[in-house]
Amino acid sequence: MQVRSVVDPTDLATARLIFDTVWPGQGTQVQQNVLKALTYAGGYASVAYLGTEPVGAALAFVGRHFTDSWHVHLHSHMAAVLESHRNHHIGSALKLHQRVWALDRDIDTISWTFDPLVRRNAILNILKLGVDVRGYEIDFYGEMPDAINIGDPTDRVFAWWHLSSAKVNDAAAGRLLPLDAGMLLEAGRDIRVVEIPEDIVELRRTDPVAAARWRISLRETLTSALADGYCVIGVERVGNYVLYRERA
Repeated sequence: MQVRSVVDPTDLATARLIFDTVWPGQGTQVQQNVLKALTYAGGYASVAYLGTEPVGAALAFVGRHFTDSWHVHLHSHMAAVLESHRNHHIGSALKLHQRVWALDRDIDTISWTFDPLVRRNAILNILKLGVDVRGYEIDFYGEMPDAINIGDPTDRVFAWWHLSSAKVNDAAAGRLLPLDAGMLLEAGRDIRVVEIPEDIVELRRTDPVAAARWRISLRETLTSALADGYCVIGVERVGNYVLYRERA
């Protein structure tokens, strides 16, 4: 499997087709001219190939964030893997390609959003990549018409990937392990475990009412915990979030 940066209109059309296949609906996820302008202006687009078959794609643009001063980062807006090729580490390969691309351009941070209900994304982002999770935004994108998101509020959490940090290096080397919340509680740590469904995408298909209840429940639980000073420090082996707060 190989991930390649793409700038040629033909290759960008391949990326666009992957996005529209993963998020089907009326229209297109991103117009061809926008993809071309984004890469021309210094943005990122890539396609993952198995042999000659395109199986995944990603796009990102350069942004700025303020801490003590303004800093440049790469914002990864879309990363998609065809359903027939999921669970084969293609998503992580796309992200690792982004990491190399960013570092080659003296960018040391990548941000993105993800749906906190999607367990596979939580495991990939927190455990496999070593991101920091900051903030929870209710209905961040507003209503989206694609078949994956239609009818569901687009609640998102924010991933910040500090590319040269010790945690990210540990994740890249496979040294970042699932947390044992029970052991942390026994050690006197102020821990909360927040459960998420095994497969929210399938649940939305089979029982949309139950999926909607999960959305509201997780929203209330996570926003309350974050407001109380907890932060996400990892995931359990089954994928539930582990949150921690310093004791007063």
